[in-house]
Amino acid sequence: MVFHRYATVDGKRLFYREAGDPAKPAIVLLHGYPTSSFMFRELIPRLAADFHVIAPDHLGFGLSDAPAADEFRYTFDALAELTAGLLDQLGVRRYAIYVQDYGAPVGWRLALRDPSAITAIVTQNGNAYEEGFVPEFWSDVFAFHRDRNATTEAAVRGALTLDAIRWQYVTGVPDETLVDPTTWWHDYHLVSRPGNDAVQLDLFYDYATNRPLYPRLHEYFRTHRPPLLAVWGEGDEIFGPAGARAFATDLPDAQIHLLPGGHFLLETAVDEVGELIRKFLPRQ
Repeated sequence: MVFHRYATVDGKRLFYREAGDPAKPAIVLLHGYPTSSFMFRELIPRLAADFHVIAPDHLGFGLSDAPAADEFRYTFDALAELTAGLLDQLGVRRYAIYVQDYGAPVGWRLALRDPSAITAIVTQNGNAYEEGFVPEFWSDVFAFHRDRNATTEAAVRGALTLDAIRWQYVTGVPDETLVDPTTWWHDYHLVSRPGNDAVQLDLFYDYATNRPLYPRLHEYFRTHRPPLLAVWGEGDEIFGPAGARAFATDLPDAQIHLLPGGHFLLETAVDEVGELIRKFLPRQ
């Protein structure tokens, strides 16, 4: 049974999905752009028998509050602090993290904030190394980081369109008909809410703060040796397979699996991912 709940953290109403016995080991599922906890709708029931599963919507995404960008400063630091506040409110002190896309910099901040809280890491197309960035996708974003102006912003705005969101879902998948079109229409509808474009542009811009964290993150990997499972859509043209392999640089015992699929691997390989997680986490 999956519960659909809300909690108020620092005055912001956050939506989250919750399943499983709270007495069992916790796993926190952290979604990416442009989706929400909706991306985990098929994975949560597959984990609920063995784990206490919590999947929040980041502020500005899904069913969580989305204050205007001139009323709230959207940064990855802020998203991580809100997530930490939610987990504290729920009494979740130790937990595994599942990170994907934007969920990775949120999860990395949680780990650096309190390394003892993290029992294990599952990263699904959630980057932590320079090697993972596919230049053809990131060139416009990096130009935006170097100089935020009307021209560079216009290039990044392309990521907010229906065609661009659909591209994220179908690129690299073995069979496009396996991906439910509801996914990209669902995300596009929420991203297109009045004022949400400014929210997303601020987060695209703040992504520049994530790469400078990598040396600290790699030191965390080497010092604390968190068990890590990488399950990666090998056809992803945003974070390529090199991003998965790179985890072995600092975590030689990392389990790395490249699977047929794209950026949103759960749309085509949720059974395989769920089974890999179940085999991986009980040992921790």
